[in-house]
Amino acid sequence: MPIRSAWLLNRSADGTATGQSRTDTRLAPLGAMTPSGQLTTRGGVLPGSPDGRYVLSGLYVYGESAGMTATVASGRAVVHSSEAAGSYPVAVTEYTPLLLADGDPANPRLDLVVLRVYDETQDAGGRTEAALEVVQGTPAPTPAAPAIPAASLALATVRVPAGASAGSGGIDWSSAVSDLRRTTVAVGGILPEEWARAIPGAYPGQYRDIGEGGLQRWDGTAWQPYPPLPRWRDWTPVWTTSTGLASPSFGNAALRCRYVQMGTVVHGSFDIAFGTTTRFGSGDSGDNWRFSLPVTAAAATQAAGSAGLVGASNKDRYAARVRITSTRTLELELASGSPGTVPLPFGGIVDAITPWPWAGTMRISGTFTYEAAEAAL
Repeated sequence: MPIRSAWLLNRSADGTATGQSRTDTRLAPLGAMTPSGQLTTRGGVLPGSPDGRYVLSGLYVYGESAGMTATVASGRAVVHSSEAAGSYPVAVTEYTPLLLADGDPANPRLDLVVLRVYDETQDAGGRTEAALEVVQGTPAPTPAAPAIPAASLALATVRVPAGASAGSGGIDWSSAVSDLRRTTVAVGGILPEEWARAIPGAYPGQYRDIGEGGLQRWDGTAWQPYPPLPRWRDWTPVWTTSTGLASPSFGNAALRCRYVQMGTVVHGSFDIAFGTTTRFGSGDSGDNWRFSLPVTAAAATQAAGSAGLVGASNKDRYAARVRITSTRTLELELASGSPGTVPLPFGGIVDAITPWPWAGTMRISGTFTYEAAEAAL
């Protein structure tokens, strides 16, 4: 039947009790391990170590001394077979030795250590058991690992040197083993993968922990940092005045204004090189310039940053303090005298004639930091 259930006394069409088959149990979502498709499950080793210091201690492959014998640590895993067969939970309850064949006389090879499931009802192979096995690779000057057999979970590769044998010193276990284990957890759980291998996610919104690299989220095509890394964005300020009269406009001014928000902290920079068609607004010194903020501020503040004002010559330079006048606008307040000998004709908030009558060859550049009203999503 196409519909299978677990923990029900299944019956055939004539009412005969058929019971719960082993395939029913494997296909029904009892353990709810990480899905990799409609009826497939991500095979892997269950994470954990006795003292909690390591991501994985189960099914670790190692060798303790010179020789040709590897040892596989005890552990628990899920071995996925196929959509038709389902997934097999397996426990290895004892440390298990595996003997590797002697090395080829001329070339090295890569052997593959796997946890494999044989199921007579699925593969008609005459065996029904789980086993730890060595899949022997092909000797070559640059050897490649053999293909992973069906219904198997790869644990490690072991490099067998040319001529290796117990009598010749065997395998250098300190460098011969490459760990291939991967983890599996319950659906919705965070996969611990400190190696950050190129293994695709199962569904958008899945998370994994890559150790010191922090969390990552699968977006449907790639693993992305989580929370997302803040990115600088372009921002074009709206240029107004305190009275709203004789509004200025940038015209052909060159603007490079950018900001980044991290939580409730906003950092921004602005560089405005005025152009030949820029309009500076009224000559009334009380009609102060205002520039809109990229993100609404939590509150007004007298000092959020600084700016440099450049006039017609190198001597025409002033420093200004960036003030958050309202939760949506900033102003520039003169904060220094001129580096030249000409006294400052006007002081206070920058406007069309402060600190000088503005013209198309002049520039304003600055930076600011303030608290946003809301944290970034």
